[in-house]
Amino acid sequence: MQHRSTTSDARESILQSIRANLAASVPHDAIEHEIHHAAAQGRLAVPISSSGLSLVNLFKTSLEAVDGHCIVVCGELEVASTLGGILKRLQGTRLRARRIAISESAGLDDLLTRSGCEFDEVGVTPSASDVFRFDVGISRAQACIAETGTLLLDSSRERNRLVSLVPPVHIALVNASQIVGTLGEALSSLRQTEPVSAIVTLVTGPSRTADIELTLAIGVHGPQELYVIINEGE
Repeated sequence: MQHRSTTSDARESILQSIRANLAASVPHDAIEHEIHHAAAQGRLAVPISSSGLSLVNLFKTSLEAVDGHCIVVCGELEVASTLGGILKRLQGTRLRARRIAISESAGLDDLLTRSGCEFDEVGVTPSASDVFRFDVGISRAQACIAETGTLLLDSSRERNRLVSLVPPVHIALVNASQIVGTLGEALSSLRQTEPVSAIVTLVTGPSRTADIELTLAIGVHGPQELYVIINEGE
């Protein structure tokens, strides 16, 4: 009986603590709601067409606002050179960039060869059990959403899901023509060629979470670095 009473007392103490903290958070919740509501109203008040930015520049601005890196180049030679510069810089950090996983998209292996970097290993669409060994994942994107800086990856067109989500660094290569304003436009553009896959991945910046004590952490559930190279000369 003593054990049951102790358990009951502990449960009631926990519930009281939860109730007290919920009550204390009410004023802060109201303030947060007002801030987010005002921010949302502000975003809606400026249509993409009135932003004064091209879709490429708007995507770059949106991506960098969520801690992503965006480099705009012209032509495949500049893509290879920029890719090499990113990888060489990463090789001098704790992220290493010595083991590279790539999707099976045509031309990625050639770009790596022309990047001028040396690697310990290059794997093409490694399996779920192997992909955790790699430092960097490189893929293409099937569409980009300018208003949020989001990549859309369609697994039916390219096996890029594991490559883009597991290694500590994800590098995505896109053509400027793939950048559209909104999610609806992105899905519509994909449907023009073939049905959209049942598995579509949306990537907005590096992985982030605040699940642990409400403290923002980067790279817990996915890549801690995201680079997007946009080719305006395709």
